[in-house]
Amino acid sequence: MFHLTPRLLLALAAGLLPLTGAAAQPAGTTQSTSFFRAFFLSEDFLGLLIIWGLILGSVVSLSLIGLYLMRCRRSTIMPEGVHAGIDDLIRQRKFREAITYAQGQPGYLAHIAAASLSEANHGFNAMERALEGAAEAEAARMLRPIEILNVLGNIAPMVGLFGTVYGMIVAFQSLVDAGGSPDPVELAAGISTALVTTFWGLIVAIPALAGYALIRNKVDALTAEGLLEAEQIIRPFKPATRRASDKASGKPATGSNSGGE
Repeated sequence: MFHLTPRLLLALAAGLLPLTGAAAQPAGTTQSTSFFRAFFLSEDFLGLLIIWGLILGSVVSLSLIGLYLMRCRRSTIMPEGVHAGIDDLIRQRKFREAITYAQGQPGYLAHIAAASLSEANHGFNAMERALEGAAEAEAARMLRPIEILNVLGNIAPMVGLFGTVYGMIVAFQSLVDAGGSPDPVELAAGISTALVTTFWGLIVAIPALAGYALIRNKVDALTAEGLLEAEQIIRPFKPATRRASDKASGKPATGSNSGGE
């Protein structure tokens, strides 16, 4: 009968410890390598190109969101002191100085106020038309760069879907070439490309569309508020007869429908 002596046990332990350590190390390495290969690499060149193109699109999308959030702030669209500065010059009847001051200030409010005040010689109706036209033009100018986020958010899933279709074609082609008994590694490579490209397409699209909606709503709210402030700036130019008719008809005393006293 075979007996396990203490010396034999020690010999077995000494022989198994290196094998255990060697087995544990490749397991960890394989796990980390498999994770990187699963999400960032592909056995096919076109699949690799699609994956890294979408990764680049994700970086661009997040960078643009941060940039546009910095640009579309209240302090940028309606700098503090612009409204008060123009009002002071108008109260002092320094109309030319008010126009020059508004033209020299940055921001949405200053630009539309300058465009409206420049039409003061042609009457209040001309000032209102100029204000509305300048407001639309400035809002469009601010929103135009943001459209790239909308484009990225709509194109990225299509690129991911293209990668999905391509990966499935590669997987089924390997099945056909092997006569119905493909190498599991080759079959899994095509399926992996299909799923990973879809994953990165969504990674690009979700933040891009969310950022686009957030920034657009913020711009719409701030430009609407700026337009109301500009209407208050040009209120003193409204004819007295029109102010009296507005009061008689019960129109609110704000914006372009209000009269200055």
